[in-house]
Amino acid sequence: MRNHIFLAAVILLALAAFAQQTNSSSSSNSASAGVTQGASDRQPLTSPRPKDFWDGDDPNLVNLITHPFANKKYVQRQVTPIRDRINELEELTSESNRLIKDVDTRAQQGIQVASEKTSLADQHASDAANKAQVAQTTANDASTRVSTAEQMVGNLDQYKGSAQTEIRFRTGQTVLSKTAKDALDEMAAPLKDQRGYIIEVRGFSPGQGQTAIRSSQKMADSVVRYLVLTHNIPVYRISVMSMGNAAVTGEAKHSSGARVEVSILKNDLVTSAKR
Repeated sequence: MRNHIFLAAVILLALAAFAQQTNSSSSSNSASAGVTQGASDRQPLTSPRPKDFWDGDDPNLVNLITHPFANKKYVQRQVTPIRDRINELEELTSESNRLIKDVDTRAQQGIQVASEKTSLADQHASDAANKAQVAQTTANDASTRVSTAEQMVGNLDQYKGSAQTEIRFRTGQTVLSKTAKDALDEMAAPLKDQRGYIIEVRGFSPGQGQTAIRSSQKMADSVVRYLVLTHNIPVYRISVMSMGNAAVTGEAKHSSGARVEVSILKNDLVTSAKR
């Protein structure tokens, strides 16, 4: 009778141990699967599966009685897969943090490079705007100068009379008297180092035809010779005309007789431009 009771107790203990081991294995596998699915797509660690109910324990009476309880070996067998999975999750977390930090560092570097390039582009744009403004100012100055030059060129031949004198000669003579020289000196003295002027010399002589013309030419040459040799008036600034006994149309009536009319014509625009 006692043997039947003992055998029944052993069977009940064995069934309880099997149920506990099955529940523990199912809970462990479910926890490992959840951690694996939430952490990464890696293949889950293979948990050691018992070859039989005793899982390497000898099926003796002592092990049969103590097997359902959590001894050290049993706990290690159950905890080892979980610990491995936790270590794997920690490695994945560390690697993720490292990747996030690396991406953040690269993003900061990219933002800094983009900011530097933007600043450089702004500086180039500012320099280009300044150069464009300087070019526009230069173009405006050049246009103003061209307009001024065109106006000056257009007015180069606009001379105005500033002084006039008349040199009288005796009939048949071409020599300058002292009075004539004094008059020429007074007229030519202010012309020293001046520009923008011309001297018009016109000779008149009574008589007829070529004789009057030749006579007026000789008197005009006397005046020109004196101005060139005494006052260093450039020859190209002197205009000589032998009028003979011709009358100049449109001018005031002059005295008759042998004479040379000397007029100074100045261009005020050239004079003001020099100043």
